[in-house]
Amino acid sequence: MNDNRSRRLELSRRLALKSFGSSAILGLSLVTATGAIAQPVFRQYPFQLGIASGEPEPDGFVIWTRLAPQPFEPGYGMLPAPVEVRWEVASDERMRNKVAEGTAVARPELGHAVHVDVAGLEANRPYFYRFYSGNERSGIGRAKTTPAMGQPIDSLRFAVAGCQNYEEGYYTAHRYLAAEEADFVFCYGDYIYEYRGDRLRANWHGGVEENVRPHFGQEIHTIEDYRRRYAQYKMDPDLQAAHASAPWIVTWDDHEIDNNWVADIDQDGTPASIFALRQQMAMQAYYEHMPLRASSMPLGNRMQIYRQQRFGDLLDLNLLDTRQYRTDQPCDDRWAQYCDGVDDRAAQVLGKQQEDWLFERLGSSKAQWQVLAQQIMMMDLDRRIGDGEGRNLDSWGGYETPRDRVLAQVKELGRDSVIVLTGDEHQNYAGELHLDGQRPGAKPIATEFVSTSISSGGDGEDKRGDTAQIQKENECLKWHNAQRGYVMCDVTRNQWTTEFKTMEYVSRRGGSIKTRKRMTVAHGEPGSLAEA
Repeated sequence: MNDNRSRRLELSRRLALKSFGSSAILGLSLVTATGAIAQPVFRQYPFQLGIASGEPEPDGFVIWTRLAPQPFEPGYGMLPAPVEVRWEVASDERMRNKVAEGTAVARPELGHAVHVDVAGLEANRPYFYRFYSGNERSGIGRAKTTPAMGQPIDSLRFAVAGCQNYEEGYYTAHRYLAAEEADFVFCYGDYIYEYRGDRLRANWHGGVEENVRPHFGQEIHTIEDYRRRYAQYKMDPDLQAAHASAPWIVTWDDHEIDNNWVADIDQDGTPASIFALRQQMAMQAYYEHMPLRASSMPLGNRMQIYRQQRFGDLLDLNLLDTRQYRTDQPCDDRWAQYCDGVDDRAAQVLGKQQEDWLFERLGSSKAQWQVLAQQIMMMDLDRRIGDGEGRNLDSWGGYETPRDRVLAQVKELGRDSVIVLTGDEHQNYAGELHLDGQRPGAKPIATEFVSTSISSGGDGEDKRGDTAQIQKENECLKWHNAQRGYVMCDVTRNQWTTEFKTMEYVSRRGGSIKTRKRMTVAHGEPGSLAEA
């Protein structure tokens, strides 16, 4: 053994002693050629943040975990050295028929997260997976490959979920979602919230109420802050169950970094060069905690998050990024206001490159249904009750020119089975998309379903009075609800069915769930939105 190799081994031995204590050296039986410790011994269970799969393809998917024996401590219970993690995939839930296995390296530079790109599997079938490190073993997760490209398929069932403010409610909805055994879960964003921890908060009715379970610490800014916040969320057993039940296809909204951020602008007027540092750390933490491919690893304060997932000849899922390339919100981002900036011809939501990419994907699609899977409402609702007009300026309603461009392109391409899936609003909505929602055309261009939050906003209510008034003034809005929950989408060749699943309450554990509304759209007939 050469001197350099001997020094590396001795350094690894000392680091193990320092981090894990003297008992750890018993497990330090091998340091691999990459310098990774192959047989660590952990003081506490290292898979406390759970496991997940994502990015399904016809021949595989990504499986994820992160080693964190003490998630809230400095260094999260790991020494600053690479650690080997073994993984296996099986065709059965008991993991008896293994079809793939291997090793990966959990590196300290990525918070000891592991992203394994599994390939070589059969198309359109479920698989099961788990991880090992040292003598420790994770739970078992369920993943599923997609149909082969262009393969004829008759149906698809998937979930839409997001907006899960830890402080404002329990994740009971995720436990119900896990039982759905969906083909996949589309998470539209606001996976975490960046706010400081508070015992009390102001509510929508002007009063003050106690938070269900406060965040740790102050508003988050550093990589360690973001890691601890993700750990606090991911240690929830209901969220872990939802991740383990199906592959997640994820994108972000604003709270993964800072409320209402766009491009290099935050809500506090921070200099762009300083905000870029926060973005860089937040994006790294996001990648560390999501089942994403290496192609999404951030470069500085930029991250490739828009992409397409195809499901045979039935559905093309176009995941959009409505934050990184957007121009500043008009009217100083005031709620329910309208100003000249709303029709700024230079405004952008997707940016030219992403917009061109979307138009090309829509134009070349051979699938029965095309989906825009994104974050912010596309219906241009008038939010002001009575005289005058008001918009949610952090939605597409604050950006008339790019909104019109996207809808006009859908219409020009002759795409008559486009579904827009949205979150952000903390309410359920179903409605039609027209070039001008206040003066609808004879036929809608597309249909939009907005999924409510998992917990953000607290228990909610069946119908908010203000939204009921807004619906009366907006013909394009067909239905709304203000409870918590998620959405299930059943897609066949001839019909799209959206089920709005709502929770009895989230302010305490044990709330029941029901299908509050079921709505359908016929293929090729965007004007056929109706209750089922």
